[in-house]
Amino acid sequence: MAKKAVKEDEKIVETPTITPEKAETSAGENSAEETPEQFTKSGKKSKKHTEEVKAEEERQARKLENTAGEPTKRAGAKPITRPKIERRGKKYQEVAKKVEKGKIYDLKSAIKLALETCPTSFDATLEAHVRLNVDPRLADQNIRAVLVLPNGTGKTIRVAVFAPLDIAKKALTTGADLAEDEDFLAKLDKQQLDFDVLITTPAYMAKLGKYARLLGPKGLMPNPKSGTVTNDIEKAVKEAKAGKVEYRVDKQAIVHIGLGKLSFGADKLEENTTTFLDSLKSSKPASVKGQFVKSLYLSTTMGPGIPVENNLN
Repeated sequence: MAKKAVKEDEKIVETPTITPEKAETSAGENSAEETPEQFTKSGKKSKKHTEEVKAEEERQARKLENTAGEPTKRAGAKPITRPKIERRGKKYQEVAKKVEKGKIYDLKSAIKLALETCPTSFDATLEAHVRLNVDPRLADQNIRAVLVLPNGTGKTIRVAVFAPLDIAKKALTTGADLAEDEDFLAKLDKQQLDFDVLITTPAYMAKLGKYARLLGPKGLMPNPKSGTVTNDIEKAVKEAKAGKVEYRVDKQAIVHIGLGKLSFGADKLEENTTTFLDSLKSSKPASVKGQFVKSLYLSTTMGPGIPVENNLN
C-alpha cells in the first residue's frame, strides 16, 4: 500500500492513501450510522432538521398513496348563496319592488320614483351615477369639472381661506368660516381640518406643499381647476357657499355626484340634475368617438338604483 509522508510540527506523520475500494466501504459504514460530528448544533444542517424533513416527506408520500385515484371532496355541505336582494334590509326590499325590472324611466319620472323609494328616516341626498365611455388613464379623458347647482346642495359648507391678512379679513365679511394668514399653518401642523373647502392664492399655494399628504387624500388640497386657487377670493367664497360642487371620473370610468336633498322637492332636484347633465355633456373629450355615456342611474342615499333614459349622446 502506498504511503505519503506529511511533516507536521517537526514530526513525521504517515497517512495512508485511500483507495476507491476502501472509500466505498467507509461511505457505506457512515450512511448506516452517522456520527454527531456531521451535523451542526442548529440550522438546516442540524440532525433535528434532517429528521423533520425526512418525516415530512414520508407523511406526504403516505398522503398521496391514500388519495390516489379518489376525487377530492370538500368538507361540509355545499354553501348556499342567497340572491343579492335577499341580503338587503327589509325596508330596502319593500321600496325596491316599486322599481320595475327592465324599464328605463325618463328624468322626471325617475326623480319622482326616487322620492318614493327612499328607505331612510333622515333627509337623504339624490345621487347620480354615470358610466362613461372614457379611459381615465389618458390625460385628455380624465374628466374633471366644477359647477354651481342652482338650488345648492343642501349641505352647510365650511369654507377656509389661507391668504394674506388684508385679503383674509375681506373673506370673513364675504362669508368664509375661517380666514387666516400664517396662523393657519399651525392648525395644519396639529391636523385640525375643521373645514370642507380650502381656498388660497397662487402666491400662498407653495406654502401648502408640505401638507399635500394631509390634505390630498381628503380632497381638501386647493386646485386651480376646481377654482380654489385664485386671486379673486371673494368670488370663490361666494360660489362655494352657494353650492359649488366638483365631480371627476374614477378609475372605473364612473362619475358620482350628489344633486341635493330630497326635501328640495321634485322641481328643484330636476333643475339641479339638468344643470349637471348639461355640464357633463359639455365635458365630452374630442378624442371620444361614438357613445359618450353608457348608462345613467339615479338613487337616494341607501336606496335602489333607478335607470334613466340616456339622452346625452
